[in-house]
Amino acid sequence: MTNKREIAEKAAAIAKSYEFDYGCCPQCVLAAVKETVPGNAITDETIKASHGLSGGGGLTGVGLCGSLVGGLLTLGSKRGRDRDKFEKGKFIGNFKACNELVEDFEKEFGGTTCRDLQKQFTGRTYDMWKAEEYQAFSDNRGEQCANTAEFVTRWVVNKL
Repeated sequence: MTNKREIAEKAAAIAKSYEFDYGCCPQCVLAAVKETVPGNAITDETIKASHGLSGGGGLTGVGLCGSLVGGLLTLGSKRGRDRDKFEKGKFIGNFKACNELVEDFEKEFGGTTCRDLQKQFTGRTYDMWKAEEYQAFSDNRGEQCANTAEFVTRWVVNKL
């Protein structure tokens, strides 16, 4: 039987590959988990819904890194509060795990928003809605965005 560490490494490699090949980091994280972790709760609808969260949300750069969002959604799909349990409390255990991910991510990459990471990875920020800026970021970031997807995927699989 494959152990959690092996599954985490396989999932991380898939997420990194998907980020290189297709982009949209939250989808890459979620798809990799869905494809590798037995009994996970990731649905195709969750993957689809995460699409607009890439690039800091709508490619604005202002929100969380999409890979980080994908990880938070993954944790929530396993540990989060179901709609029929609203009255049962806040489910602090999920918040704790999510907080740990955010803290570890920030330590690893020096920020949490897409703009933070653009600056960390390339020394500047970009307007992703201008084709030449988007291309410049794509050219200058190297493997960095794929590395975020890899890191987050490995982290969440080890926590599930």
